[in-house]
Amino acid sequence: MKNSSKKCINVCKISQEILERNSLTGQKLRQEVMRIVELSREREFCHCSKPSSNGGCTHCLRRLVVNLLRDKGFNASLCTSQWKRTKKYPGGRHEYIEILTIASERTKQLPLVVELEFRDQFEIAKACDEYGKLVALLPEFYIGKPKYLSTIVRILCEAAKKSLKEKKIHMGPWRKRSFMEMKWSYSLKQRSVDESLNNLISLGLHENRLHLSAAPIVVVT
Repeated sequence: MKNSSKKCINVCKISQEILERNSLTGQKLRQEVMRIVELSREREFCHCSKPSSNGGCTHCLRRLVVNLLRDKGFNASLCTSQWKRTKKYPGGRHEYIEILTIASERTKQLPLVVELEFRDQFEIAKACDEYGKLVALLPEFYIGKPKYLSTIVRILCEAAKKSLKEKKIHMGPWRKRSFMEMKWSYSLKQRSVDESLNNLISLGLHENRLHLSAAPIVVVT
């Protein structure tokens, strides 16, 4: 148990360092995006025929966030990843937001992933306490580079595997790293972040980006 606790502490420290490093990336930009997300939540954003009990759905919220971001001059897109069912994985789709930026010293476009349900993606009802502490470190929504996202996914999926093994619970394929990464496949695969993503095409993966209006590229300083 002592070794398990030490490993958990080390993993938590690594995760915290990654999150802190990510928070320093385009800090002013991140703060502005967070302000827009909070502003969106205060509005009546859902236009579905059957809105959820909490007054709106995340799909409508994402669309509103993208519109407000683009009104502020951000090059924001609503991305949808879709993948077919295979023998290894169930089929599915996932929406998230991507913002294209340019660092002040570069000309190459840099993507930022905005995931409004980030912590929820890793919640496990019967996980061990160590895993629960790790998930508690995660922000409610993620705003940052794909490479940091990929690292966080790897750490959390490895921790989930150990947690479920400790509880003697079968780990569903939707908990595995390769499946989790499919949710943000466009940003991760297009930026060649991880070798494991080379197999996504064979799984029948489709991605698209919905540009809601024209907007200039934001420069990150």
